[in-house]
Amino acid sequence: MSKVCMVTGKRPATGNNVSHAMNKTRRRFLPNLHTHRFWVESENKYIKLKVSAKGMRIIDKKGIDSVLTEIRANGHKV
Repeated sequence: MSKVCMVTGKRPATGNNVSHAMNKTRRRFLPNLHTHRFWVESENKYIKLKVSAKGMRIIDKKGIDSVLTEIRANGHKV
Protein backbone atom coordinates (compact mmCIF):
# COMPACT_ATOMS: atom_id res chain seq x y z
CA MET A 1 0.00 0.00 0.00
CA SER A 2 2.39 2.66 -1.14
CA LYS A 3 1.47 6.35 -1.16
CA VAL A 4 -1.54 5.89 1.17
CA CYS A 5 -1.74 7.48 4.62
CA MET A 6 -2.42 4.85 7.30
CA VAL A 7 -4.32 7.33 9.51
CA THR A 8 -6.44 9.42 7.13
CA GLY A 9 -6.53 7.12 4.10
CA LYS A 10 -5.35 9.91 1.81
CA ARG A 11 -4.16 8.60 -1.56
CA PRO A 12 -2.95 10.18 -4.81
CA ALA A 13 -5.49 12.28 -6.71
CA THR A 14 -5.43 12.92 -10.45
CA GLY A 15 -5.79 16.17 -12.35
CA ASN A 16 -4.22 18.28 -15.06
CA ASN A 17 -1.11 20.37 -15.52
CA VAL A 18 -2.35 23.52 -17.26
CA SER A 19 0.16 25.63 -19.17
CA HIS A 20 -0.14 29.34 -19.90
CA ALA A 21 -1.51 28.39 -23.34
CA MET A 22 -4.17 26.25 -21.58
CA ASN A 23 -2.69 22.96 -22.81
CA LYS A 24 -3.62 20.17 -20.42
CA THR A 25 -1.61 17.08 -19.54
CA ARG A 26 -2.54 14.53 -16.91
CA ARG A 27 -0.73 14.48 -13.56
CA ARG A 28 -0.99 13.04 -10.05
CA PHE A 29 -1.27 15.02 -6.84
CA LEU A 30 0.63 13.00 -4.23
CA PRO A 31 -0.11 13.22 -0.49
CA ASN A 32 2.56 14.61 1.83
CA LEU A 33 3.62 11.23 3.25
CA HIS A 34 6.39 10.49 5.73
CA THR A 35 7.51 7.24 7.30
CA HIS A 36 7.63 8.10 10.99
CA ARG A 37 8.44 6.10 14.12
CA PHE A 38 6.08 6.67 17.03
CA TRP A 39 6.85 5.54 20.59
CA VAL A 40 3.92 3.55 22.00
CA GLU A 41 4.15 3.61 25.79
CA SER A 42 1.57 0.86 26.33
CA GLU A 43 3.49 -1.62 24.12
CA ASN A 44 6.91 -0.28 25.17
CA LYS A 45 8.19 -0.18 21.58
CA TYR A 46 8.36 1.95 18.45
CA ILE A 47 5.73 1.61 15.72
CA LYS A 48 6.60 2.70 12.18
CA LEU A 49 3.71 4.31 10.28
CA LYS A 50 3.42 5.91 6.85
CA VAL A 51 1.43 9.05 7.62
CA SER A 52 0.60 12.35 5.99
CA ALA A 53 1.20 15.69 7.69
CA LYS A 54 -2.49 15.81 8.64
CA GLY A 55 -2.20 12.28 10.03
CA MET A 56 0.61 13.45 12.33
CA ARG A 57 -1.63 16.27 13.58
CA ILE A 58 -4.43 13.78 14.26
CA ILE A 59 -2.00 11.61 16.26
CA ASP A 60 -0.94 14.69 18.25
CA LYS A 61 -4.59 15.49 18.98
CA LYS A 62 -6.03 12.03 19.75
CA GLY A 63 -2.94 10.20 20.96
CA ILE A 64 -1.09 7.29 19.38
CA ASP A 65 -2.97 4.60 21.35
CA SER A 66 -6.44 5.57 20.13
CA VAL A 67 -5.22 6.05 16.56
CA LEU A 68 -3.54 2.62 16.62
CA THR A 69 -6.78 0.94 17.71
CA GLU A 70 -8.59 2.63 14.79
CA ILE A 71 -5.88 1.53 12.33
CA ARG A 72 -6.02 -2.05 13.57
CA ALA A 73 -9.84 -2.02 13.41
CA ASN A 74 -9.57 -1.05 9.73
CA GLY A 75 -7.53 -4.19 9.08
CA HIS A 76 -3.99 -2.79 8.88
CA LYS A 77 -1.31 -4.94 10.47
CA VAL A 78 0.75 -2.67 12.74
